[in-house]
Amino acid sequence: MALQEKIRVVLLACGSFNPITNMHLRMFELARDHLEDTGRYRVVKGIISPVGDAYKKKGLIEACHRVEMARLATESSSWITVDDWESQQVDWVETAKVIRHHHAVSSAEVNYDEVDTVKFTKKRRLEETKGSSSDHNRLETFQLKLLCGADVLESFSTPNLWKKEDIAEIVGRFGLVCITRSGCDAEKFVYQSDVLHKYRKNIHIVKEWVTNEISATHVRRAICRGQSVRYLLPEPVVHYIQDQHLYSAESEQKNADVILAPLQRYGSATE
Repeated sequence: MALQEKIRVVLLACGSFNPITNMHLRMFELARDHLEDTGRYRVVKGIISPVGDAYKKKGLIEACHRVEMARLATESSSWITVDDWESQQVDWVETAKVIRHHHAVSSAEVNYDEVDTVKFTKKRRLEETKGSSSDHNRLETFQLKLLCGADVLESFSTPNLWKKEDIAEIVGRFGLVCITRSGCDAEKFVYQSDVLHKYRKNIHIVKEWVTNEISATHVRRAICRGQSVRYLLPEPVVHYIQDQHLYSAESEQKNADVILAPLQRYGSATE
């Protein structure tokens, strides 16, 4: 019997990361376990891509701080990295374009050296494929999937927040790995959306049985009130926030009178 071909996967998480929390990191672990448990996939890399300042979300602090906090948070990870390409763009970049960019870059990396940054994955691959032929390894393919929470899935139905063709491309061409939270019925969102239902086989819904409801919004509120956020964020991130005096009542009002970038772009004109 021929050995089953495994698909190499890079997981990409886009978002504010304002600040990055332990739950953001936990999502990568949950997604990797779920995909690899199917026996069809081998996750070789995780990428965190903080959104740029031009997104104009209320309370969004400067990208330089959000990127640095993400880097500090992933220092101890041997497979999750941070990429600042999106955050360095002058204008807000649609998620579909961000995915295309990372797909092209990651595809080249995977094909060249099977993502050299993932040392422990390489070691595990050698253990798992011991005795397998080199021909089998060459048969493996590559995919990049968007990693998100159920709130992103739900946001697809928000008027003027997403272009319909972008949703179709993200789900149809690349695929989603969605981590559910308690109280969110991700399967219901998929069923109620024609485009999500059409590409439902490309959507992996992962249930988090160990409840973890860390919210970046609640974390910022606690910081503004002078309360401890230890054990909600990676320790280096806590120290960075303290050293840089990040998050305050004033910073929470940033962009309060500005319309979110996608609503500006899609609400003012039909594309």
